[in-house]
Amino acid sequence: MFQLKHVYQDPLEDINFTMEKNEKVILFGPSGAGKSTLLFLLNRLSDPQKGEIYFKGEPIENYSITKLRKEVGLVLQSPNLFPGTVLDNIKYGPSLSGEWNDKEGKKLMEYVQLPSSYLNRDVEQLSGGEMQRVSLARTLANSPDVLLLDEPTSALDYRTAEEIEEVLEELIHEHSLTMLMVTHNLSQARRLGDRGLFIADGHLQEDGPFPDMLDQPKTEKLSQFLED
Repeated sequence: MFQLKHVYQDPLEDINFTMEKNEKVILFGPSGAGKSTLLFLLNRLSDPQKGEIYFKGEPIENYSITKLRKEVGLVLQSPNLFPGTVLDNIKYGPSLSGEWNDKEGKKLMEYVQLPSSYLNRDVEQLSGGEMQRVSLARTLANSPDVLLLDEPTSALDYRTAEEIEEVLEELIHEHSLTMLMVTHNLSQARRLGDRGLFIADGHLQEDGPFPDMLDQPKTEKLSQFLED
């Protein structure tokens, strides 16, 4: 799906890796390591200072921003919903390309385990967990192949975070999605990931299967990070 070759974008330096279709990858490391920066590069919220990024074998810049963000959905820690109703939010992306069907609203609510009656609810009336579910539904409305998740449960209480995590697991399985998720919660990482990318000091320090790389780190950097 993605291939990065010698990518530089402050604070990242010379990042190289390939991510295959249907992989569930956890991106982790200390604060300020560049994890969110990397997600933004893959969604073209920013472009690298140097290096090449390929998506499905094509240079990422060959895709229009609209097409790329339709196929590569980004869910942030803060839902960032638009003013208006839940329906206004989830139909926004498909409506831009004339692909919205009103029947999709109920289905999307089912995906994220919210009642269909929420479609007409103002987003300001939602709880934090409900907002994050709507944010997921808005991303899924575009039928993406890839989900980029930037700590989507870190601002939620433990119980709500668990519920969102269960929704994510079901969605990824049901839709055969490829996932790249940033999280500081290594227990969550063990549950959701099958591969890990550990970034520190601007470099990809370790790349390996989960949970093996957590139980048997190969680098001093990762060992120290896990101890801390």
